Amino acid sequence: MAKPLNSTPSLVSVVITCYNHGTYLPKAIESVYAQSYRHFEVIVVDDGSLDDTKSVCSNYPEVNYVYQENAGLSAARNMGTKHINGDYVVFLDADDWLLDEALEINLNYLKSNVNAAFVSGGHKRYFEPEGKIQTIQQEVTENHYCKMLEGNFIGMHATVMYRSWVFEKFAYNTALRYCEDYDLYLQLTRSFPMVHHTRLIAVYRQHGHNMSSNYTEMMRYVLLILEAQGKKLKTSKEKKSLLIGVESWTNYYSEKIVDHVLNQLDIKNSDFTLNDIKPLENNSPLLYRKLKTGKMKYLKEAIHPKIKDNIKKLIPKRILNAIKKTYQTTGKVNLGSLNRTTPISTEFGYDRGGPVDRYYIENFLRESSSLIRGRVLEIGDNAYTMEFGGSKITKSDILHVDDSNEQATYIGDLSNAPHLPSNTFDCIVLTQTLHLIYDYKAAIETCYRILKPGGTLLLTVPGISHIGQDEWGKYWLWSFTDVSMQKIMGEHFQKDKTSINTYGNVLVASAFLYGMGLPEIPKEKLDYHDPHYQVIITVSAVK
Repeated sequence: MAKPLNSTPSLVSVVITCYNHGTYLPKAIESVYAQSYRHFEVIVVDDGSLDDTKSVCSNYPEVNYVYQENAGLSAARNMGTKHINGDYVVFLDADDWLLDEALEINLNYLKSNVNAAFVSGGHKRYFEPEGKIQTIQQEVTENHYCKMLEGNFIGMHATVMYRSWVFEKFAYNTALRYCEDYDLYLQLTRSFPMVHHTRLIAVYRQHGHNMSSNYTEMMRYVLLILEAQGKKLKTSKEKKSLLIGVESWTNYYSEKIVDHVLNQLDIKNSDFTLNDIKPLENNSPLLYRKLKTGKMKYLKEAIHPKIKDNIKKLIPKRILNAIKKTYQTTGKVNLGSLNRTTPISTEFGYDRGGPVDRYYIENFLRESSSLIRGRVLEIGDNAYTMEFGGSKITKSDILHVDDSNEQATYIGDLSNAPHLPSNTFDCIVLTQTLHLIYDYKAAIETCYRILKPGGTLLLTVPGISHIGQDEWGKYWLWSFTDVSMQKIMGEHFQKDKTSINTYGNVLVASAFLYGMGLPEIPKEKLDYHDPHYQVIITVSAVK
């Protein structure tokens, strides 16, 4: 039953954790009170501070002050979740602050995406004492779990708003001294949908005492977290993302630690003296001569490999071995049977056990078989209608471009077919045909017109493909992508009633171009999907 219009607005619980950051705390609290969305509560969890955190909170009577003996950030956040009353939860560190519309923006996203467990947005970094500001906005719209394995695209915890039920199922891991938020993001994105946007939500204050500046420990914990995720991975895409993440984090922290070492040396640009570098003269004469020229880059080149080697010692051997297998050294590719300029087959693999692309097409139709029912129109013949529709078919119609198929019930071009009756068909099966039609937009318009309301168009089109060398080659006009199909379908079908998927990867695309047959590619290779290599695009659209 719908809520009455005057129902109480949703309460947002803002949990501010504080450990010896009383000097920053007023800014954090006041940023909540400045919110455009007014229905909130503030809980400050004092994690055993030795400064004036408690007295600061006493200046804000409406703040719920909670004290615990020092137990760390994870424990403090867990303590905060025990005192919340809201439907939604935001965690804010005491040295950061929210922008004025933060709660309103994120709340609107969650109300528009009812299945999402949480939402996150962009943020600013404020560097003290320089006063510099950096804006962080990363667009991620899909595959959130894999993208999170590859790196923490959220970046700042205060940009996140959770539904409060999350903390009935999950808690921060108190064994993690660092990266506990990254661990939670991975757990949640693995199990639930989320929303990420680029609107600015909060400001992260970088003041030199942040926990995240301990790069060696951050590196160690992030790899422990990824190792734990490695035991849960199911698809090859997830495994690839894990390896990308390990490599990315390794490079990131390597650079951070190198820069930190150079800053500790306090050597700027060409400000060397002979005394500074004299110890290198005997054990590193080449480096010594280069540094005498005053070129800072040589010092960084000398330190970087050693730092990176030490970092890699922190990576679990299981993950390192996987990296070595995944990232091959340049110049060691063995082309084998593919070291040729002519295809293995010019018949799409029909002469080698069947075409590779049929695996995706027929899987799509099999998964959509419940929609192939009632009166069905198929283009060319009705083989797929009968195979996947079976007893659910009340009438099977065939549209053929000419009279060469005696079973055809309609003759004509789908892009110009006024004789096809409107609002007639429960389902249209249109596989691997649109690329042969010059006015493909008109063909989609016809499909929409002749479908019954609630009827479904099941469509497949080629992405990466060689051009047929048979009689159809002279009609071969187009290739498509998921983006082009979104635009084409969007001219007639509603977005929320249209599902578009891509299938294929670089191996499958290459095999298909070479004319290899379906039996020659292992199933696990076929089932790995990389959207950058779209062999087949499928569309299911309901009128």
